[in-house]
Amino acid sequence: MAELVFSANDLAQARFTHLAGVGDGAQLPASDVGGRAPGPRPWVDRVRPRLLAAGLDKGWLAELIGPSGYVPDFLTPAHAEPVLTPAGQWEAILASPPDRVREDLDHLARHRGHLGTRLSSLRADPSSRLAGVTQELRTYWELALAPYWARIRTVVEADVFHRARIIAERGAAHAFNDLHTSVSWEDDTLTLTGRKRAMPRHLAGVGLVLVPSAFTGPALRTRMRPPDPPQLAYPARGIGTLWETRSSTATHTLAPVLGRSRSLLLAELANPASAIELAHRTGLSPAAVSQSLTALRNAGLVSAHRAGRSVLYARTAVAEALFGQQRRLGELGVGPQKASRARKAAKTSAASGTRAGGEAFQKGLQALAQYVAREGGMPGRGAVEELADGPHRVGIWVGNQKARRDRLDKAQLAALAELGVQWAR
Repeated sequence: MAELVFSANDLAQARFTHLAGVGDGAQLPASDVGGRAPGPRPWVDRVRPRLLAAGLDKGWLAELIGPSGYVPDFLTPAHAEPVLTPAGQWEAILASPPDRVREDLDHLARHRGHLGTRLSSLRADPSSRLAGVTQELRTYWELALAPYWARIRTVVEADVFHRARIIAERGAAHAFNDLHTSVSWEDDTLTLTGRKRAMPRHLAGVGLVLVPSAFTGPALRTRMRPPDPPQLAYPARGIGTLWETRSSTATHTLAPVLGRSRSLLLAELANPASAIELAHRTGLSPAAVSQSLTALRNAGLVSAHRAGRSVLYARTAVAEALFGQQRRLGELGVGPQKASRARKAAKTSAASGTRAGGEAFQKGLQALAQYVAREGGMPGRGAVEELADGPHRVGIWVGNQKARRDRLDKAQLAALAELGVQWAR
């Protein structure tokens, strides 16, 4: 157990931040640890083949970010910005003082028992070797994080928004107690039950940096590196659903009342999001999203909050109550017949696809069936559906099939018609 004492000045300088890279707690899922590659399983399944193909399982990062749980501090440089960009992180790493790099590597050696040949060469000459480390970090970012960064950042910003609201409504003490099961606040002291080493305030910098993360797992990560302020990285709210396909039972039951687009947007606002992010997720046009959000806001179901250059939309308490009630009705089996027919069509799509032609058509049909079963209608042109082998542009696929209708055989047309495609009838 560790205790961190706060003065009024420390509390006044407590803040949130985020690192768009390894500092988010992301590990390197290029090799198995205890029979399982580290990280969320859906993310690992998508990312690991890319990292192996790039050779990152045999490079600097594979040795620096291992199963010990300790990530050298020079890879997560301190900064004063709300978000440190990848480029900013790489520049800060290249500027790391050699003595700090050596100190971090010595700490890593104590965790591991020794340093390998590669890391020993980094310790001997940090200035010339760090360029190789940052080059691998660039590759890691492009392959493992950049494709999902918009989604991750939305979850992180929603977490900060939620906790800022707690501070405004109930105070900082309540926000600390709500942060993590191993964290508690009493009087002027923050207690961390899971940390073995002490956190004496006189050896730490002023304030506290809180880092919501999508990759820490259930654990809390701490960083004490004077003169920097102490840092706590914790699992952000909503990461449990970050890689999952949303259930839309409540969407189906609300659609006849609010309309499909508005009910879909309410479903997506389980975590606050910007209008651009909502358009990307749903396949709706930006204009349609803006119009629907205005209507929902006027009805008291959605609120808007500025976050930097973006505006985040969130469900109000009224919407949460309404959505929760509809979800409970859905769990009891109360829902529109249209959704039931779509789910039935989805169950038969695999068989229909087998009869209906080639592998590409079958994949498109599977994506369409999955979309219709969840959303209860046809996808917009920008809609993307996640299948086991990756994302499929189901909206574009439907449009392409319509353009080549004369070349589709009867079985293919019948499979499309079964899913509700009007022009296939």
